[in-house]
Amino acid sequence: MIQTFLPTDRVARSLTVSTMAFALSSGVFYAVSTLYFTLVVGLGTTTVGLGLGIAGGTGVLASYAGGWLADRVGAHHVQTVATGLNGVALLAYSFVSDAVAFTLIACLAVIMRSAGSASKQAMLARWYTGPERVEVRARMRVVTNVFIGLGTLAAAAALLIGTAQAYRVAVVVAGVLLLAATVPLAGLGRRVPELAARMTAARTAAAGEGAASAGPSPLRDRRYLASVACNAVVATQFGLLTVGMPLWVATTGAPTAIISALLVLNTVLVAALQVRASRGTGDVRAAGRTVRRASWLLATACGLYALAGYGSVIVACVLFVLAASAHTMGEILGEAGGWGMAFELADQRSAGAYQGLSQAGYAIASMLSPILATTAVEHGTPGWAGLAALFVLAGTGAAAVTRRAATLVPAGR
Repeated sequence: MIQTFLPTDRVARSLTVSTMAFALSSGVFYAVSTLYFTLVVGLGTTTVGLGLGIAGGTGVLASYAGGWLADRVGAHHVQTVATGLNGVALLAYSFVSDAVAFTLIACLAVIMRSAGSASKQAMLARWYTGPERVEVRARMRVVTNVFIGLGTLAAAAALLIGTAQAYRVAVVVAGVLLLAATVPLAGLGRRVPELAARMTAARTAAAGEGAASAGPSPLRDRRYLASVACNAVVATQFGLLTVGMPLWVATTGAPTAIISALLVLNTVLVAALQVRASRGTGDVRAAGRTVRRASWLLATACGLYALAGYGSVIVACVLFVLAASAHTMGEILGEAGGWGMAFELADQRSAGAYQGLSQAGYAIASMLSPILATTAVEHGTPGWAGLAALFVLAGTGAAAVTRRAATLVPAGR
């Protein structure tokens, strides 16, 4: 666990420190943003939802563009600039007074966040190889979850005070933390000359003097597109935890306080098990099998969520705990297998574009997941059954993609 928060590798250490500041910012902002926009700025909930929906759409394109740009100017440069501009966007929220300005700033924030995420993936793909890439990515996720939790706790001060000034200070703090997240990234290429050399080689390969020297476009790689599609479907499970589960709890006899307990359970399990569960997924076939196991766990969770709608309060609470546990294990394995597939199926000559496309898949999943989650809740047991079938279908597809790819992926990819 110490290695997770204090890695000895210089690149991992810079990324980890930056991730800590980024996650703290996210925790603070997530906790106060909705109330800030509605109570302080005075926007309607429909306006906020529409603005964020529009911004989410821009994030899909920004993910691929960020990866593509990382191949040409260097992933660490893209990540530094994107993180800094994301911080500027959060600071700009403190001056928002109307829906148009809110939507424009939200688009900037999501675009920069998406581009930064894609460039981080590209950086991991360039600097690390094989199982090490997935392990470092898993450690980053643990750091992210823990520090988002800490940021949420810190934001409780603003929520307790409850004044417009307190909310505005919290938003400014979130922006400043993002600006601080650029410090460990700035000049990373100068501090780690090997990294600069790799990024220069990547730009040369991508720009190449001839078509033969440039890597292929992931948009023409049907195997990779299929992988992204399958993992995007599995990734819609995030909406179940943040949207579907709370809404479903409210329709049952279980006390709403259990929602917080289930979210804490999720955070604890991810922190404790994510790194361990990611071991072995550097092998492409193992990654596909891991996603398939994740899909069955998610299907099991859907069944348990559905059953929680029947029976007494105690039975409902027990089923919710079991469902959240299965859900979290599916989340952990789905992420681990998805990372392995995203890294190992990519052509390293266009690592940025490939990782950008994988992140675009996650962006699409984040847009669709609330719709799928609310649909499941509205239709009750049939809705949960349909969602379970969708997860199993996607997991089976992921395993099939990697079985075929294992015999086709050339050495060195």
